[in-house]
Amino acid sequence: MLILEKVKNMRKELREIFIHGCNEKKGDSVGLSFYAFFKNKNDNPELLMEAANWWIIQHKLDHFEKAVKIKALVLSESSPNLK
Repeated sequence: MLILEKVKNMRKELREIFIHGCNEKKGDSVGLSFYAFFKNKNDNPELLMEAANWWIIQHKLDHFEKAVKIKALVLSESSPNLK
């Protein structure tokens, strides 16, 4: 059985993917799934699993979440010099 652990420090690459994806979406009502940040491709399975772990295990988010909520979560977990 695979047990996923909390991601203590989000990898810079993943943080940039989330922020860029959220910035592309306009409006407070736009919903995204973590898979959409990877253009619905599985070309980086390790990073995709890290995103899934952060989304599902660590934050217990629904399949679709508002882009503004995701961006706020990512920024709140970043060190002050990365915001």
